[in-house]
Amino acid sequence: MARIAVIGAGMGAMAAAARLAVAGHRVTVYERSETYGGALGVLERDGFVFDTGPGLLHLPAVWRDLFLKTGKEPLEDCLGLVPVSPASRHLFADGTVVALPDASRAGIVSALDGALGSGAGTRWGDFLGRARDAWDRSRRPLLEEPLRADWQVLERDPYPALQRRSFLRTRRASTVAEVGARELGDPRLATLFSWYALTYGLDPRHAPASAALLPYLEQTFGTWYVAGGLRELARAVYERCRKRRVEFAFGSEVVSIAVREGRAAGIVLADGTAVEADHVVAGADAAALLTEGAADVLWSDGDVRLPDRVPPGRFTVLLALRGAAGEGVAHRSVVHSPDPSAEAAAVFGAGIADRPTVTVLRPCDPLTRPDDGHEAVTLTATVAGHHGPGTPGTGPDWTDKALRERVAETLIDTVAAADPGFGGPGALRERLLWQEVLTPAETGALPAPALAGPGGRWLHPANSTRLPGLYLVGGRAHPGGGLAHEGMSGALVAGLIVEGAGFRGSQ
Repeated sequence: MARIAVIGAGMGAMAAAARLAVAGHRVTVYERSETYGGALGVLERDGFVFDTGPGLLHLPAVWRDLFLKTGKEPLEDCLGLVPVSPASRHLFADGTVVALPDASRAGIVSALDGALGSGAGTRWGDFLGRARDAWDRSRRPLLEEPLRADWQVLERDPYPALQRRSFLRTRRASTVAEVGARELGDPRLATLFSWYALTYGLDPRHAPASAALLPYLEQTFGTWYVAGGLRELARAVYERCRKRRVEFAFGSEVVSIAVREGRAAGIVLADGTAVEADHVVAGADAAALLTEGAADVLWSDGDVRLPDRVPPGRFTVLLALRGAAGEGVAHRSVVHSPDPSAEAAAVFGAGIADRPTVTVLRPCDPLTRPDDGHEAVTLTATVAGHHGPGTPGTGPDWTDKALRERVAETLIDTVAAADPGFGGPGALRERLLWQEVLTPAETGALPAPALAGPGGRWLHPANSTRLPGLYLVGGRAHPGGGLAHEGMSGALVAGLIVEGAGFRGSQ
């Protein structure tokens, strides 16, 4: 039985902890805050309940597998998992509105044909077919295996872009934006694909075409809501850890990783306490916790890292409204920007978009409101990352009160003007009891998922490191950000510790 210290109580870290405990190891999780869940936070006030991180679940199979492998109670016995239908309702700048059904290729094709014109659905369906090919080619080496030593196999984009002849040359789309322009044949379809990339913190102008996996996975495997909010998933995973005798030390900030005889040997807490461990699993920035120079052992020579920039984050406005939502309200609506390219330039150029894309969540869930005469609504937009005092570079300081208020008003005005489901521009404000604003200054960065793409520039550091005994888990490590990806990282780290360096993922 090995002693294992896990740094951070995020979802990937807890997924690893539960699996390691079931394997017979003694696991303690050290979390600097007073709670678990990482990005899956919650705000409760006056009977309203809001998720402060993601509000919907994709690829629930990742978490079903965790519960299957760590106990007798399946995931559905531990929380209420509800499919979202329609999966999303999209409002485009030209006034077009389309509701996309959940996990139905034929239904999606029909809906797009009906709203955007004959042929639009077929083009999107053909695009999803190519995305499926990319999934088949990259699924195992990209998501279901530890990052291989010969990670260069992922340098090539697996998306089979169509060949187009132009000026006597054959061209293929290599980015999200190029796929939209050259293959989808309708600016609204291009906007839809760009939205998927932006939601995951990816720049559509530069993200590889393999980002087609993102809409493919959602539209193939479905969109799910957790009754009471996604925070309930964090609670269920935490309780599963506790049942497997994982110990949690909240309010315990790790300030360094101890290294002895060339391997990770434990951690040191802010109060000076030294904790010995046979393995250390870091769900935080491991490089910052190693002594100067020691961080070089995290990455092998020639490893490729993501661009050195502050990643984008989410700007969130939580609205407590009087009055019921009414019949037929979509759980998720998206008010698209009239200029997605300008929005991307602002988000990834450390600016503020004039007309951002706003995602609206309106769960029909009595657990999120005080009674049937009220409604809890969440507005989110992807924005430039936080550049506060002392942060390198330039960009928005999201602690600035005036800036926060201005952007919040922009999101509210955008939704009120575009979405008739709120009853007109003035009706939304008339219903407003109070609002809360969360920015990247509070909720942090939005780590992107790993993608197979040009030169491997969209990969993350491997879960195992060149420092024996030290492993990386969560959105900063392979296979990157996103709730499902974090769960995958937990499974990979547990497999590497239990089975050793020869572990190649679940068969």
